[in-house]
Amino acid sequence: MNNLRFSLASTILWAVAQLIVQTPSTAENACPPPALSRLRSHQISAGETVESIASQYNLIPATLVGLNPSLKGGSMPIGSTILIPPFNGIRVQTPAGANWKDLAEAYGVRADILFEVNGCQQQPRQVFIPGVHFSRGERPVRENYTGFPGYPLPSVSSVALGYGWQQNSNSQQSKFHSGIDLLADPGTSVLSVEAGTVAFAGQQGNYGNLVVINHQGGRQTRYAHLGSISVIVGQRVQVEDFLGTVGSTGRPDLEQPHLHFEVRQDSPLGWVAQDPKLHLQAKPTAQR
Repeated sequence: MNNLRFSLASTILWAVAQLIVQTPSTAENACPPPALSRLRSHQISAGETVESIASQYNLIPATLVGLNPSLKGGSMPIGSTILIPPFNGIRVQTPAGANWKDLAEAYGVRADILFEVNGCQQQPRQVFIPGVHFSRGERPVRENYTGFPGYPLPSVSSVALGYGWQQNSNSQQSKFHSGIDLLADPGTSVLSVEAGTVAFAGQQGNYGNLVVINHQGGRQTRYAHLGSISVIVGQRVQVEDFLGTVGSTGRPDLEQPHLHFEVRQDSPLGWVAQDPKLHLQAKPTAQR
């Protein structure tokens, strides 16, 4: 592994792997196709430059040159075909035995981003590292974030199902759980963990009754399987505002009544799920 350091925007937090969900309508447990399977072809025409082609596809020239060595030195062979990635980044061979954590440390890109960009594969031979800035020996800048000021329920709840890969003891199949399931009785109040704007409020597939709130810093929270919803799209909410009640709508992963709670971070690739326990540092008001 070389010592390139490759960084995304400083607003992207460090976390572990999960799926990308562009909007609430995307399937809850679907992964996007690998970035390297989404390469397009472009035939160079007379008068085109690396800069003009990069601008056409909303990329930087370094991305095109890195993926197409024939363009090095300013060469622009008319009629030849080059590859166009869906977003900025570089293609690298995966070192033998390397995992997503190793790649994240080497390139300074969050493990969840790498995992999702590459189709949630376990051990790909080649990976696409997203980003726009190259520098040698430079560590990425990470946001100093301490968590939400609120808690999604009136009292601290047991986590019945955690975030991450979960194995079904009957089928022996693994499934990624994009949030945490907090045990709570039906009808329990569901509260906003931070001030923000309601981005979605309604029925949404496996989520059932779902409330999505966008917060400052590119963060988003999701409250699923609700029995009732008490907010509307576009409404501003504050910390611990009432959003609805615990229910069992949609397709919960557990039979026990619970709130499915997610935290997602906005990135150039979509809303990336993170481990909610990293964000839930505050206790409910009644227990402070």
